[in-house]
Amino acid sequence: MNKLLTHLTEESAVVDAFLKLLDQEEAAMTNGNFDTLSAITEHKAQLVDRIAALDLEREHQLRAGGYPVDRDGADAAAAAGGVTLQRAWQTLLERAAQAQKRNHHNGVLIHTHLNYTRQSINQLRGKSQSLYGPDGRHKGALGYGNNIASG
Repeated sequence: MNKLLTHLTEESAVVDAFLKLLDQEEAAMTNGNFDTLSAITEHKAQLVDRIAALDLEREHQLRAGGYPVDRDGADAAAAAGGVTLQRAWQTLLERAAQAQKRNHHNGVLIHTHLNYTRQSINQLRGKSQSLYGPDGRHKGALGYGNNIASG
């Protein structure tokens, strides 16, 4: 069970790093520092890969201990390991829930910003198409226009 405790501690540390990165991502978006998002996204992907690998390692440890590879099995293993292991498991579950909630929140922020940007671009496209015809003449309400290319 000490091996599982060590593993849960490591897994919690990686989730903590992910939470900090989510905070950085939110700050970048709310402060308009969109140029930093690419590096943050790359680091997030690395941490997600590491979390997935740690999850698989935990499942292997549960299977090796004779526990089902699911939430009930992890709960049972933690209970069998005593108070310290139970705390470590609960801490991991709480942090994972926080990460899921914050990641969803950041996704909503990104989606909202992208929608705003798309709407702005579409509005500009619509206006630019109606202002000037293919001949460079300004389209007025009555169809009269001045050629901006004439001099």
